[in-house]
Amino acid sequence: MTTALFTHPVCALHENGPDHPEGPERLQAVLTELAKPEYAALQRYDAPLAAMDQIAQVHDRDYVEDILHHVPVQGYVMVGREAVLSPHSGAAALRAAGAVIAAVDIVLGGKATNAFCAVRPPGHHAEYATAMGFCFFNNIAVGAAHALATYNLKRIAIIDFDVHHGNGTQEWVEGQDAVFFLSSHQFPCYPGTGRAQEKGRYNNLLNLPLPPGAGSIQFRSAMENFGLPSVDQFQPELILISAGFDAHCDDLLAGLNFEAGDYDWITRELCELARKHCTGRIVSTLEGGYAFDALAASVGAHVRALMDA
Repeated sequence: MTTALFTHPVCALHENGPDHPEGPERLQAVLTELAKPEYAALQRYDAPLAAMDQIAQVHDRDYVEDILHHVPVQGYVMVGREAVLSPHSGAAALRAAGAVIAAVDIVLGGKATNAFCAVRPPGHHAEYATAMGFCFFNNIAVGAAHALATYNLKRIAIIDFDVHHGNGTQEWVEGQDAVFFLSSHQFPCYPGTGRAQEKGRYNNLLNLPLPPGAGSIQFRSAMENFGLPSVDQFQPELILISAGFDAHCDDLLAGLNFEAGDYDWITRELCELARKHCTGRIVSTLEGGYAFDALAASVGAHVRALMDA
């Protein structure tokens, strides 16, 4: 089987303003990497628009309508903490969520073993009715909700290795007894959530906070001793990944010291668990990563590992 790639040109048109770290150059760096001959076997698809009903499985409908209503004809509109709308933001946000939905469909439909969504804006900070952290709609949660509603799955695991805690994803997962959320992230760091004591009402959260300066050794130890065994015990029918690459040592938005090899390693470990429990089924979507060369190298390592699964 193969790896599917979902993206769309409008995702590169969303703007946060001059000199903003979450800019179109991020996606351009990723797509330049994935245009190399070594990725020729990827099945490439345009990300569709997510439907209102699909996003409203995760977000307040009035909130979704309000976000789309405030998309400006020109200029910028601030709609939340570190969340800026510009003329193409609505379409980009709908395509980013739609990519994960379509990737879930193609993987669960047996047309690809796994999938990567090269999209922006990111999503894991977006809460039920709050835009924050460059995020409007929680792409990974929307995809998980779609999988639960459409395919009657009983166990979905979401793994988030972005340097920042996925507070929005955690908020949604806390109400879902069929979903397990594993997050490794720097702590203390934005947004201030993700303490180890945060377990959720169904004991379905596992936060692995890493101190500033932590690198490969600490990350791999936490995953080997706690994270991966917990996913294994959960026996997921589908693995979803919030793939943030801003824990890389060259990324200055926070202070962890991962290398591209760490993303290769964790991806291969998750692929092994996917082979064991869910016939290899993984859907991954881009979250953070703001040092362009490091982002491209890290995404490349991640996607090559998916392709090798």
